[in-house]
Amino acid sequence: MTPEQERFVNAMGDTLAGWRLPRATGRIYGYLLLRDGPSSSERLRADLSLSSGAVSTAIRELVSWGLARTIPQPGSRRLLVEAAGGFEQLLAASHERARTLIRTLRAAEELTENARAATRLRDVTSLFTSYVDAGEHVLRERGRR
Repeated sequence: MTPEQERFVNAMGDTLAGWRLPRATGRIYGYLLLRDGPSSSERLRADLSLSSGAVSTAIRELVSWGLARTIPQPGSRRLLVEAAGGFEQLLAASHERARTLIRTLRAAEELTENARAATRLRDVTSLFTSYVDAGEHVLRERGRR
């Protein structure tokens, strides 16, 4: 990898780590995004200096989030893996977590001690509602392409 590619791969690791995914998962995703075709687990381990366990876990995570897909190899138990785009799935999952928070915040409004606290709670709820609405708009627009 070039130094620029390595910086991107590491930045993806840091970004996805901020989303509570293992850093190795983000690094592998970044690496796969830069590749022309699928990669083997062995190649991922060698090129990214990761353990077999980290690669295996990362591949499962990426597939479960829809960020990668595996490609079976006829006559072998080995799989190849390639990036599948998939940020839509991450955004949708983030929206679902935000909707859960919104429901919790709305249910707490009657528990506030006074009008000031109720207003603050509504402001926080409104912020998260706006976040979800904006993200849903982005997903709809992408779907129209």
